[in-house]
Amino acid sequence: MKKRISTGFVHVLLLSGALLSLFPFYWMFVMATNHNSAINQVPPAFLPGNQTVENFKKVLSNVDFFGSMWNSFVVSTLTTLGVLFLCSLAGFAFAKYKFPGKNILFLFILLTMMVPPQLGLIPQYYIITKLDWLNDLKAVIVPGLIDAFGIFWMRQYISSAIPDELMDAAKIDGCSNFRIYWNIAVPMILPAFSTLAIIKFMYMWNDFLWPLVVLREESVYTIQIAIRSLMDNYVRDYGMILSGTFWATLPLVFIFLFFNKLFIDSLTQGALKS
Repeated sequence: MKKRISTGFVHVLLLSGALLSLFPFYWMFVMATNHNSAINQVPPAFLPGNQTVENFKKVLSNVDFFGSMWNSFVVSTLTTLGVLFLCSLAGFAFAKYKFPGKNILFLFILLTMMVPPQLGLIPQYYIITKLDWLNDLKAVIVPGLIDAFGIFWMRQYISSAIPDELMDAAKIDGCSNFRIYWNIAVPMILPAFSTLAIIKFMYMWNDFLWPLVVLREESVYTIQIAIRSLMDNYVRDYGMILSGTFWATLPLVFIFLFFNKLFIDSLTQGALKS
């Protein structure tokens, strides 16, 4: 009986936490479907309104919403794929091979995680200017291809996920280092890939400061810059702004749901192995 009560309490607690987590998203949807008058009234509206289409039409009339969504998709996808390949390759080398300066180099990589990214704006901007990449999506994609957290995450996961005996057997069979990585390591670390993919894709999709610095033409705006431009008017239409924000958030929800199982598996396996 006590076990049932404790289990029920845990379920209620988890359900309450889930509802609290979902409430901001629900509130954003409610605001996106209401007129400004309903948003500004006291108490504010708590139920969806009938202005969904009208508010979204206002978004489309003010910014190139779908073009910006496509730019964000290209930037986030290419950067995520590059990070998955480069960081897993680096993590594999740090986890399974010995070379001079390995520990010192890995320590420097970890130290870069402690440096605020804002400190690198000026030197990065200088390099992008010299490369003539301003107003080009390359200016956002290339600097994000190497991620210190990605290398750290892959190194830790690969260390426990791939037995040294399996690598020794592959070497005896004549496999090269890259073939061991591609044919043995990659299939065994798919959960780690999914976790890193979700984190990196969401980070790039939500990134605002660096794209704002290097992307100045509307044709190359990412979705966050486009939504920011909705707030440049003297009279702010919060229904329109939150409508754009709501539809810009949906791709992240779909990405998380698609990789949800692998994401949970990677965290579970990491907990069991630790």
